[in-house]
Amino acid sequence: MFLIVDDDLAVRTSLRLLLKQAGYPAQAVATPAEALAAVREAAPQLVLMDMNYSLATTGEDGLALLREVKHLAPQVPVILITGWGSISLAVEGMKAGAAEFVTKPWHNDALLQTIRTVLAVQDATPDAAPDGPAASRRQLDKQYRFADIIGHDEQLLHVLRNVGQVAATDASVLIEGESGTGKELIAEAIHRNSQRRQQPFVKVNLGGISSSLFESEMFGHRRGAFTDAKADRVGRFELANGGTIFLDEIGELELASQVKLLRVLQDRTYEVLGDSKPRRLDIRVIAATNRNLAELVQQGRFREDLFYRINLITVRLPALRERAQDIPLLAQHFVDQLRATYRRPALKVGTRALHWLREQALPGNIRELKNLVERAVLVSGKDELGPEDFQANAQRLPARAPAPGELPTPGTMTLDELEAQMIRQSLTHYDGNISRVAKALGLSRGALYRRFEKHGIPYDE
Repeated sequence: MFLIVDDDLAVRTSLRLLLKQAGYPAQAVATPAEALAAVREAAPQLVLMDMNYSLATTGEDGLALLREVKHLAPQVPVILITGWGSISLAVEGMKAGAAEFVTKPWHNDALLQTIRTVLAVQDATPDAAPDGPAASRRQLDKQYRFADIIGHDEQLLHVLRNVGQVAATDASVLIEGESGTGKELIAEAIHRNSQRRQQPFVKVNLGGISSSLFESEMFGHRRGAFTDAKADRVGRFELANGGTIFLDEIGELELASQVKLLRVLQDRTYEVLGDSKPRRLDIRVIAATNRNLAELVQQGRFREDLFYRINLITVRLPALRERAQDIPLLAQHFVDQLRATYRRPALKVGTRALHWLREQALPGNIRELKNLVERAVLVSGKDELGPEDFQANAQRLPARAPAPGELPTPGTMTLDELEAQMIRQSLTHYDGNISRVAKALGLSRGALYRRFEKHGIPYDE
């Protein structure tokens, strides 16, 4: 039995009818006192509650009711119903234990989808792991499709168990982790194990989209909508409709664009530039970041309401140094790939080399390990790689800096190293002026900051 709490008779009647048609029996009450009495009598399966029950409309009475409901029945999920102008109040409710919030006027389909998602997340409790990591990994591979994710470390298996449980829901997921830890692979795994697996999986790197291009890139535009719109463009949301959209580097999104994204994620509607007809969206949202979004919220650089909208489920990926036992497995995996790529059937990694790799910090995580293995394969020319082959490539520097206009000799620098060198030279040339450096390199400020963090380059605001 669901419980509806709202002092508006029309709202109570409308919600009861909607839930009844969807197969959810519901009881409706008008006051906080009636709501608490109903919860004490029998804990409901889910509560839908308004935030205001007095003329003051401050929402304090709604927050008080929420706290009391969570005290009486902490396991019962609560969905808040509020006006768009009171989203800050809904965020306070999320902090107090609410599962989700919807805004008035709601769309029936979107509300029912939210209810189904909250109930599914409530049921998605990870099973106890069987004895031993190998056994646990075998069981996970029988239940889910994780073939592209390598490792037996218990921290990784804990992530995979959570991913498998929540994949079947439509819950929004926030993936946190350092650069190079495999956030995109996890996002793909969530989609591949979901009910939307046959529908599109669309990846968007938000760090590379400036505020001026955000609407065109995400929502699309009609020919003539602005000066350079010479043809119609399909936006990323339309491409992802029915499937999953992966919003990578969401921590780099500028504040103006965050407002527009929040509107779409909240209402599940958008408008193509140059076309005033609203369009409905049916998507699952997965976001990823290597930034601490909670800190950005405190600094005023990331909207708190958007933060709570995207992180119904949070998945934190461990750094590679935190699961060092998986380093040999990953190295062997990359060598297996390179054996086929370069047609070198005898290629392998020696035991001593695997031990050496396991002891390395690898701040670039899996991406750095992959580059290190490939460089060793290309430069050494040997069929069995020893520690010395990796040491030479991990510690080497270019014999000399290239002259102006000259590219480095192949095999002496990777693209990542060349990029880092160019950024450092530009910072020196422009006396640390971030705007001029970004313009010279053809990057947005957000994309440049992301590269500072990727390469460990210090900078001043």
